[in-house]
Amino acid sequence: MDNQDTIWPFVERKADPMIMLSDAVWEVPELNYGEFTSCALHKDALAAQGFRITTDIAGLPTAVMGEAGEGGPVIAFLGEYDALPGLSQEAGKTSHTPVPGDGNGHGCGHNLLGSAALLAATAVKDWLAETGTPGRVRYYGCPAEEGGAGKGFMVRAGVFKDVDIAITWHPAHFAGVFPAASLANQRIDFTFTGRAAHAAAAPHLGRSALDAAELMNIGVNYMREHMLSSSRVHYAYQDAGGVAPNVVQARTVIRYTVRATELDEMLKLGVRVRTIAEGAALMTETSVTSQVISGMANLLGNTTLEMAMQANFERLGPPQFDEADRAFARQIQATLTPDEIASPYKAANLPVDMDKPLCDAILAYRADNFRSMMGSTDVGDVSWVVPTVQAFGATCAIGTPFHSWQLTAQGKAPLAHKGMVHVAKVMAGTAIDVLKDETLLARAKREHADKIAACPYISPIPDDVDPPLVPMPGRAA
Repeated sequence: MDNQDTIWPFVERKADPMIMLSDAVWEVPELNYGEFTSCALHKDALAAQGFRITTDIAGLPTAVMGEAGEGGPVIAFLGEYDALPGLSQEAGKTSHTPVPGDGNGHGCGHNLLGSAALLAATAVKDWLAETGTPGRVRYYGCPAEEGGAGKGFMVRAGVFKDVDIAITWHPAHFAGVFPAASLANQRIDFTFTGRAAHAAAAPHLGRSALDAAELMNIGVNYMREHMLSSSRVHYAYQDAGGVAPNVVQARTVIRYTVRATELDEMLKLGVRVRTIAEGAALMTETSVTSQVISGMANLLGNTTLEMAMQANFERLGPPQFDEADRAFARQIQATLTPDEIASPYKAANLPVDMDKPLCDAILAYRADNFRSMMGSTDVGDVSWVVPTVQAFGATCAIGTPFHSWQLTAQGKAPLAHKGMVHVAKVMAGTAIDVLKDETLLARAKREHADKIAACPYISPIPDDVDPPLVPMPGRAA
């Protein structure tokens, strides 16, 4: 008896409420650590499904955990529901149509991400209860993935210390195993402090913090020739010091993001960037301080779990999209460039097919997939403390850029719902494999332990850094 007979019907039974949840979260897109309405919706859904609920996980007001079952291994499903600024868009529109008065949008599909993870957790909960199998399933609603490193703070607080396996997914163009390909990163604020002066009458008395920041940028640009080509360094001014050119700017804040494929390499690169900042301050007779805002580790793969997930994908087959789904996807593709449509094919080492609007096959398992298109994710930190596996779920037209209005536009479409339910079945099936096969669990944990022994985890978030929490609406800070 395979998972089609054991777990996938449980997913179908609970699909409708979770589709409604994904749409409800889409209506209230909230940013890092401000996902109060979305978190409350997930909490209500957990309560309605009979989970035991814990709130304020790791001291984060927008983190929630639901648990069900008794004894046995602990299987965690990781969910997200945070949005992005500037990406509001009316659902189902195939031209750029921002929602009036609302600048936020689910431009990375996290409304679907949390809902499918909760759907998978609910199906496993029901299966455990109906079969009497020992085991516990948990759904973790995790805030602030989009640069806020919510899971990193949760890992640092020991939230996952008794979890045996963690499972999650991300919306994508194709369906398949998410390879362990991501960049470790740190966000660091550099504050230069100088001395204000009249820029014409007494420039010799001033010491420009803005000059220091610009010299830092020049130094980092020269460093780019002498760092690994897979590493990334980028920046944005948080405070340029003022708008009056006749004032020597006395204070400037610039935020850098430092990324590398390996955690230790990223930490070393961060030291080099700090050295450049100190040199810029020395040259301008200013002072500089630095403060880590957030950090994420790179993903640590687990081949044992990835192969188990691949088997579930292959048993299930691709999502069953219909002609209406394909017609809508073609309308989205009409807003894209040929390079945008070709990009995910190239990243997945597939031949480009400009006539295909939606995924119609399961990606072959390849550990080097998507290494040409790597971002960062705080799932990476979880993967260093718990054997972790991720899926890609096909929820958008092929070529849709993420962090775009086109992705937001598809967030409530039937094709997104179908892809969401499809990947929930795969995640639930993988969990059941682990619960039914003690040797699979043992192999996954042994593989993880061997990797950690060779390279121990170091949190990229220093102990003295707190999450940048925001006050709940209507409540004083």
